[in-house]
Amino acid sequence: MYISKERLLQLEKLQEKIKIQFSDVNILNQAFIHPSLTNEKDCPHQDNNQRLEFLGDAVLELVISEYLYKNYNFLNEGQMTKIRALTVCEPSLAKAARQLGLGDYLILGKGEENTGGRQKSSILADTLEALIGAIYVDKNYGTAYDFIISILEMVILKSVEGEWDTDYKTALQEFLQKSDADRVLYRVTKETGPDHDKVFYVDVVWKNEVLGTGVGKSKKQAEQQAAKAALEKIKGQ
Repeated sequence: MYISKERLLQLEKLQEKIKIQFSDVNILNQAFIHPSLTNEKDCPHQDNNQRLEFLGDAVLELVISEYLYKNYNFLNEGQMTKIRALTVCEPSLAKAARQLGLGDYLILGKGEENTGGRQKSSILADTLEALIGAIYVDKNYGTAYDFIISILEMVILKSVEGEWDTDYKTALQEFLQKSDADRVLYRVTKETGPDHDKVFYVDVVWKNEVLGTGVGKSKKQAEQQAAKAALEKIKGQ
């Protein structure tokens, strides 16, 4: 597809924003060509962004999986699966796409343009996946990895904390208070690593007995891991 000078300037601004300079700007442009345009113009499907979206979806899942595996060794398979799903879901991707202003770069068919396609969450999420696919094709996996983590790292962190917050601490409190109202205490026993990448070690204590120990990237995570260990110990007795 022909790229006008105006469009080239627009894409140059996008490259500055995402801090990635493409070798082939045509690939970047294709990431923003919505199927509604090619359908209206009766163009081949290779001209729109769906194939890049397909590839980007796979790269995205691999990157999030690798990041969780390397950085959260206290998560089990089921927890990693749940957190990955929360991270790559449509609302999360659409929010990241809005923060990058990706809707401004879309090329839509008239029908989709007239019905507010630039702000539709489904279209924005798909476009972000197509952009990831384009970065992978034009650059490499490492560049795609860095880009994905730069825009979704906070989502991952909040998803991890949400996973713990909805589970073990509350369950432990409710379980113990069925028999005794003594307070459950969480004590940080050790901190390791630099300030920007600390690891916390926490004991959960009840009636002066250590019921479990947890490790996490934040105190919240470590407390939830300790509560999980305590529940497993109590229920295993």
